[in-house]
Amino acid sequence: MNRIIRFLALPSFVPIFFFAVASTPVELLGCRNRGLLAVMIALAGALAALGAAIMGTKGKIQRDPQAHWWAISAIVLAIPAVAIILIAYRE
Repeated sequence: MNRIIRFLALPSFVPIFFFAVASTPVELLGCRNRGLLAVMIALAGALAALGAAIMGTKGKIQRDPQAHWWAISAIVLAIPAVAIILIAYRE
């Protein structure tokens, strides 16, 4: 599988799903359901980002040339968690 697809395109589905849920009208899902879905997606993304960061750190220690790709994946996966913190801080 191409590195761009594996480390960038597949993890980018998490922020896409998060922003799709966050931008849906309240009448469609309801306020509580929409918020819970957004929080669950952000939490799943944060846990996956933590896993990717651990894989990147292990790769750096073992001098794996793909270690920086894991760091890119971790950054992409952390976007929903950062967004939900910013949304909560703004409110």
